[in-house]
Amino acid sequence: MKKYKIGYTTGVYDMFHVGHLNILKRAKEQCDYLIVGVSTDELVESYKNKVPVIPFEERMEIIKAIKYVDKVVPQTTMDKYLAWENEHFNVIFHGDDWKNSPMYNEIEEKLRAVGVAFVYFPYTKGISSTILREKAK
Repeated sequence: MKKYKIGYTTGVYDMFHVGHLNILKRAKEQCDYLIVGVSTDELVESYKNKVPVIPFEERMEIIKAIKYVDKVVPQTTMDKYLAWENEHFNVIFHGDDWKNSPMYNEIEEKLRAVGVAFVYFPYTKGISSTILREKAK
């Protein structure tokens, strides 16, 4: 397995669950320094049309407390190139549920041009914040 210097991953991390932990743990196994972008409430509302159950500041604190995470930053836009300009990571980690989507194909092309690798992890089956939200009703 290739070891990268600076890794980057993002997420909403609402109702933190084992799927979230799996991505963070696997990402840290493949990089020396892991930066995690946590989506703001406004960003989540703009593309998911729902407000997270856990407020943004609390989600940031939860992610900061995870031992695999070295730095937490707000994700205010889906523009990963802008994130790269700010953080200069050399690998991005993501769940494979986004692989081959039009948005990610474009992002991959732009970031590969500046030397950023992409690593996709299998989506953890049977668990998501949406599933937890439904079970809580």
